[in-house]
Amino acid sequence: MDNTFSCYKIDDRSLIPFIKREIHNLALQLGFTPHRAAETDIIIAELTSNLIKYAKEGELLYRAHHSEGQNQIEIYCIDQGVGIDNVVKIMNDGYSSSNTLGQGLGAIKRLSNDFQIYSMKNWGTIQYIKIFDKAEIPIPALINGFNYATIRVNYPGERICGDGYHIKYLKDGFQIFVGDGLGHGANANEAVQQAIKAFKQTRQTEPAAILRDIHDEVKKSRGLVATIATVNYKTESWNICGIGNINTRIYRGLENKTYTPYNGIIGHNIPRTLNSTIVPYEKHQIIVMHSDGLRTRWNLNDLVSIIKQNSGVIAAALYKDNIRGTDDATVFVGKII
Repeated sequence: MDNTFSCYKIDDRSLIPFIKREIHNLALQLGFTPHRAAETDIIIAELTSNLIKYAKEGELLYRAHHSEGQNQIEIYCIDQGVGIDNVVKIMNDGYSSSNTLGQGLGAIKRLSNDFQIYSMKNWGTIQYIKIFDKAEIPIPALINGFNYATIRVNYPGERICGDGYHIKYLKDGFQIFVGDGLGHGANANEAVQQAIKAFKQTRQTEPAAILRDIHDEVKKSRGLVATIATVNYKTESWNICGIGNINTRIYRGLENKTYTPYNGIIGHNIPRTLNSTIVPYEKHQIIVMHSDGLRTRWNLNDLVSIIKQNSGVIAAALYKDNIRGTDDATVFVGKII
């Protein structure tokens, strides 16, 4: 199942019925019961009507996929509006700032399997929703305390994405791949999918060696840039190596460090010498990896309490403020809890 998000710019109420119908049909295709699909309709109606009412315009991102052992629809609702002063207060049923019943956000929370909201005054609001095919299913437990989320969107007008990512769990840790096929469209997608296939199959554990294996397997493709970040639980360390312009940054509290990749194109020309950067793997770290579809001049410390939010909200905040709109874009965020 494709894990790319579909995007809608919402600036008029006339779009709402179309979006509701599209996501409703998607839910039925995914195996939702008619009742659960109708509950999904309520969530979409509340999100989009609030967007028009309070922010005038915004963006809705959604995808259907199988993850965490469940069929699910994942939604981001993002706006550049005036923001919310007191998120806790508006979550209470009966509170309204517009003389309505005041049950919108409460309904979204009740009908969703997971609902997160983040807002700042004069910055805007992010709402993050997961809807499983059964309302009573709890959010699965974290794997070894690692929570991650990824937003991946196509170049505007394209039907296929040239970026890709994959996370592979091993006995003693895990490996993260984030790649960007050169250009966009079908040829870029072919390159990154070949790279992901090689990443899945390789038995190498060191990022530099993994990149060399991928390089050998994609030589007939357009080529790509990519970064591998691996974690070893025994040594409690990150091992990071990249070729090309995938931006990688690790935060721990207010401190952060960016890891510079090597110049080159995987599948065409890579350096003879590749060395990984090794850093401690510690609780409360946040790793961010993204393609050049996002600007690189950002700082999580500019967003109040954002590091306390889950990975999906952090990814959406980076997307909101830094999307270029001139290429495919992927942002991967992982938190160690």
